[in-house]
Amino acid sequence: MNESEIIMDFWPEFIASSWGREFVAGGFGGIAGIISGYPLDTLRIRLQQSNSGSAFSILRRVMSSEGPAALYRGMGAPLASVTFQNAMVFQTYAILSRAFDSSASANDPPSYKGVALGGVGTGAIQSIILSPIELIKIRLQLQNRSHANLQEAAVPKGPLGVAKSILKTEGLKGMYRGFVITVLRDAPAYGVYFWTYEYMREQFHPGCRKNGQESVRTMLTAGGLSGVASWLCCYPLDVVKTRLQAQSPSSQLKYRGILDCFGRSVKEDGYCVLWRGLGTAVARAFVVNGAVFASYETALRFLFNNGNIQTENTI
Repeated sequence: MNESEIIMDFWPEFIASSWGREFVAGGFGGIAGIISGYPLDTLRIRLQQSNSGSAFSILRRVMSSEGPAALYRGMGAPLASVTFQNAMVFQTYAILSRAFDSSASANDPPSYKGVALGGVGTGAIQSIILSPIELIKIRLQLQNRSHANLQEAAVPKGPLGVAKSILKTEGLKGMYRGFVITVLRDAPAYGVYFWTYEYMREQFHPGCRKNGQESVRTMLTAGGLSGVASWLCCYPLDVVKTRLQAQSPSSQLKYRGILDCFGRSVKEDGYCVLWRGLGTAVARAFVVNGAVFASYETALRFLFNNGNIQTENTI
């Protein structure tokens, strides 16, 4: 049996399993989230890294000096991996939320305790994949056209170029710069993320956690609120993570670690620096996570019901 025959045999069996369907649905959710929120993510990163005005002033400056394409710079890295990453997140969450709540029957949803603990475990595990991707994305987002024009030959192009440059100058360890702060950010954030989604969808549409018949509006709103809640609980850590991952040996390391970055950032710019860019992050979080959960739930219903999407007719 050749390789193509093995692949052809594998996929139908994989999609037929519940794990396979959750994995594929998670991939659709991740793609929807990246495309819908990437420009706002670029603005968030630039706000966190420098004190150069409001989100609107940075947006105007980027549009006039670098063009609209700059808002999507670095999207290739997360988009190329987001199908697997987001699919893994939802699959891991499905497994862990059940594992932490063994008392729940197969026909009942996991308890809120199982949801929260499953989310914490998922956030910690997915950081292994997310940390290098975010490192590459941040380096690309902070590149500006004027710098590229001055040192065009020295500036790596695209996600692969940045990855090769990091591996060459900093080694494999450099690819995981900011890994610890990523885990510290994502473990509690994902616990809040999944708990908020499950709680809010049940409040908006009682009984939907068991029957799965909530409206698309419920999915969008509960998903958006879960994203906002997760960012509010971890945002100062995200600011520190961005600053740590933005630095490289070639530009002289400014911070020696998490505590040093935290202390120096507060000393130089005040405590408000830890919340810089929050408005943009919250707006993006609502849009992105509404799209993620609506796409995930819709795809899941489509796959589990053989192409028939069963949701309440209310939009």
